[in-house]
Amino acid sequence: MLEPRNEIRRIRAAAERLRPYIRRTPTVYSYTFSESSGCDVYLKLENLQRTGSFKVRGALNRVLALSDAERARGLVAASAGNHAQGVALAAKLVGAPATIVMPIATALIKIQRTEGYGAEVVLHGENYDAAQRHAAELAQQRGLVPIHPFDDPDVIAGQGTVGLEILEELPELDAIVVPIGGGGLISGVALALKAVAPNVRVIGVQARGAAPMVRSFRSGRLENLERPETIAEGIRVGAPGKLAFEVVRACVDECVEVEEAEILEAVVQTMEKSKVVAEAAGVAAVAALIAGRVRDAKRVCAIVSGGNIDLNLLARIIESGLAQSGRTHAIALRLPDTPGQLARVLDVLTEQQCNILDVQHYRSGWRVPLGSVDVEVLVEVRRAGAGVLLDAALRERGFDVRSVGP
Repeated sequence: MLEPRNEIRRIRAAAERLRPYIRRTPTVYSYTFSESSGCDVYLKLENLQRTGSFKVRGALNRVLALSDAERARGLVAASAGNHAQGVALAAKLVGAPATIVMPIATALIKIQRTEGYGAEVVLHGENYDAAQRHAAELAQQRGLVPIHPFDDPDVIAGQGTVGLEILEELPELDAIVVPIGGGGLISGVALALKAVAPNVRVIGVQARGAAPMVRSFRSGRLENLERPETIAEGIRVGAPGKLAFEVVRACVDECVEVEEAEILEAVVQTMEKSKVVAEAAGVAAVAALIAGRVRDAKRVCAIVSGGNIDLNLLARIIESGLAQSGRTHAIALRLPDTPGQLARVLDVLTEQQCNILDVQHYRSGWRVPLGSVDVEVLVEVRRAGAGVLLDAALRERGFDVRSVGP
C-alpha cells in the first residue's frame, strides 16, 4: 500500500526528474464555470501538456527510472492513445525502442502521432483491456519491459506532480476534481494532496457506462466491467488498477458518475466558454461541475486531463451539442410533389428568422408515395427552444411535419 507520507518524496523526486522534459501547465480561473456552478472554479490545463495529455508525466518518470539494460530490451505498453504517445516520446528521449498496442478502433490521428515519435503500433482488441492483455503477451514473447498506464508506483508518482503544481498555485483549495480511467492520475494527485494538504477533498469522476472504480470505491472491493461503454475513450477502462484502487479507497474522498450527454455538453461548453479544446475523457471533471455533482465547495480545481480529440469527432460533438441546447433544429416534412411547395416552407422559415444550414430533398418512389416528396431541413434558430415555435408555425400553414429533431 502506498502511503502519502512516503510517496510525497517519490512525487517530489519525479517532479525534479521530469522538469527538463515536460511543461508546467497553466491553472486558470474560469469566470463562466464559476458563475454557473456557484463557486470559484479553476481549470488545470493538462490538454496543453507535451503530447496533449498528463500521461507523459507518468510514462516518462517510469522510463527514466529504468536501467540502461532495461531500456535496451525495448518497451511495450497498451493504450487508447494518450499513454501511447507518452511512452513513445519517453522511448525517443532515452533512445529505446517501443511497441504500443492500441485498440482497433483507435482514432487515426492518435496512431499517427504515436508512430511519429518512432514507436511500432500494433492494433489489437475492441478496447483497452484487450489491448493490455496482448501487450502482456508481447512482453513475455519478446522480453520487452512493460510500461503500465496506471498501476505502477513510478507512473503514479509522475501523475502526482499534477497535484503538486496545483497546490503550489492554489494553496487554499476546497476540492480537486479528477477524471478516472484506471486510476493512475487520481492516485498520484490524492497521495500528493493528503501528504501536503489533507483537508482538500479529492473527488473522482467516471462515465456511468465505464465506472468500475466508482463501483469499487462504493463496495470496498475491486469490481470489473466486461464491456465498458463511453464515448470518452481515454477513460474507457473495465478493470481498475489494483494498486490504484488501494490508494483511491484510502485517500479519495468521493467518486461520482457523469452521463454521456453531460460529457458531450462539457466538451462544447469548455470550448465555447473557456476557449479550451479538450477530449471527452479530459472534461469528465468539468462535466461533474456542470451537472452539480460537486457540492459544498467554494474553491475548486478541475483537471482537464487531455486534448487529443479527433477533429471529425469534435465536429460531430459540436453538432450534437448545438442540437441538444436547442440552437439548431431539424424538421422533416412530407409535401405534395407540386411546384412552389418548398418556397412556401422557406417563407415560414424566413418569418421565424431561421438560418438554413442544410436541405435534403427525397422523391424516390421506393422511399415516399407517388405524388409526394419528403424534405428534411436543418436550421439555426435565434434562441434556444425556438424550434417548437417553428414546428407550430409550419403546422398552422397546413404542413405535414413528419418528425421533429432536438
